[in-house]
Amino acid sequence: MPRLAANLTMLFNEVDFLDRFDAAAQAGFSGVEFLFPYDYPVAELRTRLQANGLTQVLFNLPPGNWSAGERGLAALPGRQAEFRDSVRQALEYAAALGCRTLHCMAGIPGPEVPFATAAAVYAANLAWAAEQAHGAGVKLAIEPINHRDMPGYHLHTLAQGAAIVTAIGPDRLGLQFDIYHCQVTEGDITRRIEAHLPIIAHMQLADVPDRHEPGTGEIGWDHLFRHIDALGYGGWIGCEYRPAKGTVAGLAWRRRYGV
Repeated sequence: MPRLAANLTMLFNEVDFLDRFDAAAQAGFSGVEFLFPYDYPVAELRTRLQANGLTQVLFNLPPGNWSAGERGLAALPGRQAEFRDSVRQALEYAAALGCRTLHCMAGIPGPEVPFATAAAVYAANLAWAAEQAHGAGVKLAIEPINHRDMPGYHLHTLAQGAAIVTAIGPDRLGLQFDIYHCQVTEGDITRRIEAHLPIIAHMQLADVPDRHEPGTGEIGWDHLFRHIDALGYGGWIGCEYRPAKGTVAGLAWRRRYGV
């Protein structure tokens, strides 16, 4: 049975963010993830985790100016110093929260930046960041994100991500395999999980096409959950979906699929 983590950015939006830790624990989750912790004192987040016996599974490095449309710094030329500062900040939070995996967002370089230039900056930044994280006992992860939801995002295919992980070293860098993004961009989820399992550091789920909970779209979840179990995947799967009709009501899918 997979270990499911509630994504507190998307789930339990019926209550304020800090109250979502309580809500997740009451709903039966033992782990949580979210996009960014940086608007909250780390001591307060740690208190919420400990009070509910929750594991902080994952969060993202600072993304740059999110409200202006930035979605990560790692592949953006000229932002290397800011990127390094963001890595240091994320590792400070990870240490305080006991988080062992951090997602490094590639970013949207823009059409004026040649792909080769963005790729070179991305590789150099990732190599440096992965080394810093490894020294702190943290695994850095990269996630291909589909271009329908995030046009222009630098990392958008599993093959691209796997090549980078292999080049830097899977002991220092892992693949964040998002089932939703995979289905939108490439499909063939079963075989792609099999092929990439040795380098998968974290997984996430949502159904397609509307990014709601499992059972609301086209993915065959009965088969997929059984197959993930059969493969022996021992990591977490983050529930990064938008509930169709409320978080708690939507969690009936867990009973339906036996997870």
